[in-house]
Amino acid sequence: MESNHTTLAPKFAALGDPTRLAIVTRLMSDGPQSAGDLQDIADISAPAISRHLKVLRQAGVIRQQIDAQRRIYSIEPEAIQAIGNWTISKREFWEGSLDRLSRILDSQKEI
Repeated sequence: MESNHTTLAPKFAALGDPTRLAIVTRLMSDGPQSAGDLQDIADISAPAISRHLKVLRQAGVIRQQIDAQRRIYSIEPEAIQAIGNWTISKREFWEGSLDRLSRILDSQKEI
């Protein structure tokens, strides 16, 4: 069985690119779209958009459906849920760490 880190690493790597993050953001806000619909995301060629979509598909962040001659891309909800769960768990860690640091700093003021 793969660890959570093993399955999340490719997703975060794919989202680390600004163009790919913009694609995912668009798909999340506007719903499924074709590669042509996503062309205005960045000032890059159609083949470059296709390469970004391929990376996102291989990472499991988006899915592709074929509709006649068009390929329609949409978010893979389970991937976004996994990323969200991981992010929330780390947020709780950092909030606890910052609370502890605040208490230490407050105790230092009293000395």
